[in-house]
Amino acid sequence: MNNNYIDHTIAIPFEFIMILLFVALLLIYIGVGIASSRYLHLRKWPLYRYVFYILGILCVAASVIGPLANRAHMDFTAHMVGHLLLGMLAPLLLALSAPMTLLLRTLHVTAARRLSRMLKSQLMRIPSHPIVASFLNIGGLWLLYTTDLYALMNENFFLHLMIHLHVFLAGYLFTVSMIYIDPIAHRFSFVYRAVVFVIALAGHGILSKYIYANPPAGIPAAQAEIGGMIMYYGGDAIDIVLIFILCLQWYKATRPRMSVSMGGK
Repeated sequence: MNNNYIDHTIAIPFEFIMILLFVALLLIYIGVGIASSRYLHLRKWPLYRYVFYILGILCVAASVIGPLANRAHMDFTAHMVGHLLLGMLAPLLLALSAPMTLLLRTLHVTAARRLSRMLKSQLMRIPSHPIVASFLNIGGLWLLYTTDLYALMNENFFLHLMIHLHVFLAGYLFTVSMIYIDPIAHRFSFVYRAVVFVIALAGHGILSKYIYANPPAGIPAAQAEIGGMIMYYGGDAIDIVLIFILCLQWYKATRPRMSVSMGGK
């Protein structure tokens, strides 16, 4: 496996462009959040949303540029840490930052309605379906680690870029199909999402054990074992947060409403 496949003539401009992109994304979100309350006189955007968004962007940045990303080309353990950041933790944090809700409340009414219709369109309904999102997310990982795709990724810069983009987008779609923070095309019942979630968790857990016992081509057994454990236990830690949020939403949606007492009339 060629661990030095990225030519510096590509890597240096790429990292510079990505830094500019991440800074722009941070400034846009923070700027829109401040402007919506200061100039549109809307309710102040919660501080914790800003924190989630900033942490989410930092997770994405750490997985594609910088020391961790550079080491991931040579060390499968570092690659798996980056996978957790890019495909699981960053999508969760960004979903909790509710970017679409922020955008919808800031846009003019006409533009907001158009965006809302687009989010509820058939085009968005298919990839945001829990089963489709799970297949894109977990199925994509199985394809990556059980075929020659992982080795090919480390030999081709643009394939490497496309796979990282897929990992992030599939992880984000999976997250927003399980927990509803932003508006979504079609809402499925908690039972339905819970069943799909359990199946997806099983697929992720089995894959991590498969990697532990069957290293991808060119990966030393010791690195594959550590990487498999990181994927298994790290994934479980993030999934516990997802499960907690799903159960909390479920409880809030089904708990009995307190009736107004007669004495309060």
